[in-house]
Amino acid sequence: MAPVLEKQLPGAAGQGDNNKEDEEGQNLWTSILSEVSTSSSSKLPSGKNILVFGEDGSGKTTLMAKLQGAEHNKKGRGLEYLYLSVHDEDRDDLTRCNVWILDGDLYHKGLLKFAVTPQSLPDCLAVLVADMSRPWTIMESLQKWASVLRDHVDKLKIPPEDLREMEQRMVKAFQEYTEPEDATPSSPRRAPTSGEDEAIVLPLGDNTLTHNLGIPVLIVCTKCDAISVLEKEHDFRDEHFDFIQSCIRRFSLQYGAGLIYTSVKEEKNLDLLYKYIVHKLYDFQFASPASVVEKDAVFIPSGWDNEKKIGILHENLTTIRPEDPFEDFIVKPPVRKLVHDKEINAEEEQVFLMKQQSLLAKQPATPTRGATESPGRTTSGSPRPAGRAVQPSATSSPMASVKKPDPNMKAGAANEGVLANFFNSLLSKKTGSPGSPGTGAVGAGVQGSAKKTEAGFD
Repeated sequence: MAPVLEKQLPGAAGQGDNNKEDEEGQNLWTSILSEVSTSSSSKLPSGKNILVFGEDGSGKTTLMAKLQGAEHNKKGRGLEYLYLSVHDEDRDDLTRCNVWILDGDLYHKGLLKFAVTPQSLPDCLAVLVADMSRPWTIMESLQKWASVLRDHVDKLKIPPEDLREMEQRMVKAFQEYTEPEDATPSSPRRAPTSGEDEAIVLPLGDNTLTHNLGIPVLIVCTKCDAISVLEKEHDFRDEHFDFIQSCIRRFSLQYGAGLIYTSVKEEKNLDLLYKYIVHKLYDFQFASPASVVEKDAVFIPSGWDNEKKIGILHENLTTIRPEDPFEDFIVKPPVRKLVHDKEINAEEEQVFLMKQQSLLAKQPATPTRGATESPGRTTSGSPRPAGRAVQPSATSSPMASVKKPDPNMKAGAANEGVLANFFNSLLSKKTGSPGSPGTGAVGAGVQGSAKKTEAGFD
């Protein structure tokens, strides 16, 4: 304001005062422009990308839609696009983070060229989604999608010096990780000096960052609410979940990745996931420590884990060794519900009858029906009252009507013939008298009773 006051003074001011006024005005504009330039450079960067990989049905789209704040269950094909709104409260700035979700079918992996280019790769974060409701698929899925990402990065043909620089940034970020309680809480960005770098940098382990992709990687296990279902229905024990966590953490070390267990159904660790993503992409302050106590809410930030910490899980393994193959211990349980459903489904009645008719037509004809309806069987098959007996022929007798079993008859028919002989012998002994044939009297009595019955019906 001083130049304005001097300008309003009478014309006693000389040429030297005018030059001084111009210099001060120029310095004022320079300071304003510098301040605007500084504020613009401190704005949130645009063009950040999240690449999401995982099997079909693993909950990729549902998870990202939940982070977005949408409540839809729509699922696309090929390469889906969403965005996350990122707000910096300190600077009162807002930007959008692109989310690219690749289809679970490997046929669509070529679409990655539209989401990741050599220029956009340094601004990417890879998210590998694993389905905890199907733990037997986790390791195969992680290895498959990590190789898809590695193949695509190799196809981009990034200059070796640029790729080496990206890999060194990942190594540095991994080595510089400090526990949140040790970090300065008032600083939104963690930017230690070079002297502090030398003090905290530790050498990497033998199996750490051996598969460096040059971009941050995050492994997200979805549907962790299914852990209780696995325990109840498929007899999974704590040893199983410790072994699964051990394998995932060893895989994470190879890529320098973070690990987080989530559940959209129970809304578990969703807010933590969002904060960690914006921390990795926009360098926001992050004050959440690692958590490995709850088996369904594990969180391990990149740089925290090592082989020694993973070895604590191995102390709980009693029936398996840590180096045993994953698929030998975590196997898919037999499907019980599908078998039960097949037992419930009844066959159509007409279809069943047609099948039985075709089976009966294929069988050879047997004399079983004729033997059971023969006159001898009718009169002597069972000790029934005379009034209910069927009229036999006049010339037949119980003993004469019984025939020997036909050798061509089936076992059931032969057994019926044996029973008929047995009952006929009982009847002949009961009705016959010593020294007399008795058979004629029996036949006559049966005929007489049959005639009386017919007369009664007439």
